[in-house]
Amino acid sequence: MVKKTIAVLLGDGIGPEVTREAVKILQTIAKRFNHQFCYEYGLIGGVAIARHGHPLPEETKTLCRNSDAILFGAVGDPRYDQSPDASLRPEQGLLELRKSLGLFANLRPIKSYPALYKSSPLQPSRLKGVDFIFYRELSSGIYFGEKKKTKEMASDLCLYTREEIRRITVMAFEAARHRSGSLCLIDKANVLATSRLWREVVQAEAVKFPDVKFTCLYVDHAAMQLILNPAQFDVILTDNLFGDILSDEASVIAGSIGLLPSASIGTGVSLFEPVHGSFPQAAGKNIANPGAAILSAAMLLDHAFHLPVEAALVTKAVEDSIAAGLLTKDLDQHAGISTSEAGDAIAKMVLEEEMDSV
Repeated sequence: MVKKTIAVLLGDGIGPEVTREAVKILQTIAKRFNHQFCYEYGLIGGVAIARHGHPLPEETKTLCRNSDAILFGAVGDPRYDQSPDASLRPEQGLLELRKSLGLFANLRPIKSYPALYKSSPLQPSRLKGVDFIFYRELSSGIYFGEKKKTKEMASDLCLYTREEIRRITVMAFEAARHRSGSLCLIDKANVLATSRLWREVVQAEAVKFPDVKFTCLYVDHAAMQLILNPAQFDVILTDNLFGDILSDEASVIAGSIGLLPSASIGTGVSLFEPVHGSFPQAAGKNIANPGAAILSAAMLLDHAFHLPVEAALVTKAVEDSIAAGLLTKDLDQHAGISTSEAGDAIAKMVLEEEMDSV
């Protein structure tokens, strides 16, 4: 039996709806395996600004630090998107939380599902066997660099240190060693000084992993290869900006960004969240796909609680629900089920699945 405390940050938009389904699945796992998960809720993003005047209140920070893992929904509010000069924005809460917890590695798995080949703009022949993962540096780079803006100019500093690159590089090589044994660094070393440092550091570490095939691609060529031949990739290592863009591009492989989970790992408590944004147009309609949130809960079970059997059971239940055609409207407009119905179906599979099939 495992006893753990999970900080649940519902956030904005569809965050509360999809996260509730992820909690439902965790509760089902706890019931089946006799675990005890305690859920403590905190505010972040636009809802936190509205109630406390800040996107990341101190009580939320304290809650996260004192928990065993964080299950996160989404942040973002169109009211702030329409005011680009706003001093406070919902996204600042997530960036600050990542920084304060030392979350420097963002893991984003990408997998194709045969039942969803029709939902992808790519040909089925290009989707077969796709199963890779992004290791995106999360706490440095252009998103965190010094920013300047006047009426006539603006600048964003992209800054990386050797150690910031090395620590995620080692993590990515270790992952490749236990997957299919290949790692691809994506950068822009022909133009950017930061990318040249990335390549220098990663090449030095690659020597220590002779069992891992190491390659490099420029980001523009990599973006093309993700569409032309995504099955060639195993572990992709890249910086904050490129990882953000490319992992969203890769969502077309899965058939929907609503199926992409992520884990943010570092020196503090780990955070698990769907890749999709707050999708305010769907908020409150019970139509959002909870798959990414539920798969994020599976990553929480695996990476934070070291429960690989339970994690595999959740992942298989999601895959089985897709294969059975239990799809939300973003995947099937004609036969779509609701957010809560999808969660119920997956919970039922988690409870009833034979262990020897996992």
